[in-house]
Amino acid sequence: MKNVERAPSLVDSVIAALRQEIETGAWKLGDKIPSETRLAETLGVSRLSVREAVRVLVHSGLLVTRQGNGTYVTATDESQVALRRQLDRAGAQDIIDVRRGLDIVAARLAATRRTADDLRLIQKALDDRAAASRDADVEAFADADVDFHLHIAEASRNPVLRDLYRGMSDALRDSVKADQCMKHALDGHDTSHEDLHQAVKDGDAGAAAAIALAILDSQEHDGGRPPA
Repeated sequence: MKNVERAPSLVDSVIAALRQEIETGAWKLGDKIPSETRLAETLGVSRLSVREAVRVLVHSGLLVTRQGNGTYVTATDESQVALRRQLDRAGAQDIIDVRRGLDIVAARLAATRRTADDLRLIQKALDDRAAASRDADVEAFADADVDFHLHIAEASRNPVLRDLYRGMSDALRDSVKADQCMKHALDGHDTSHEDLHQAVKDGDAGAAAAIALAILDSQEHDGGRPPA
């Protein structure tokens, strides 16, 4: 005997309609969504149904309600929200352990698949990173460092790896700000990121993977635990 399928409730239907607006890009990241009254009129349902649907999407992380200011799109992918929440609970060492796998594969693939546009974006991130270091701007340095690694991941031409790395970008940014990455860049003692760019540019997959691993070993050491 099969289970009897449950007919979707009004709230379920509203949730599906709101989620579709986000998934199709009708409501983009950072957009303020229409008011409860407007949504209720458009969908032909009660404001109570809209309010409950919005509450569910706020809980899932797709929307955020700002008291007295409305409701905004804060994410477009619930799987990315789940990953971000998991990373928020993870320790720095756990994140480095995961990055070992991702960074090595990304660097190796980027060396064989990168395009001229990829190399241009990687170089720009390096230039921004160097400028932020000279200005002692930790926030800008962290942003540029994250951009550098994201562009390496994007150059791999592997959409799964790229999306995983994008999901880790906030955790990566926090780790860069917490460690001594900017200090080493300012001292001129650490050229590993420039070396990684050169290996990717030269198409040397082995060197790119080795340098990516060395970057993480250095970060792990700065975090207070000797490299394995």
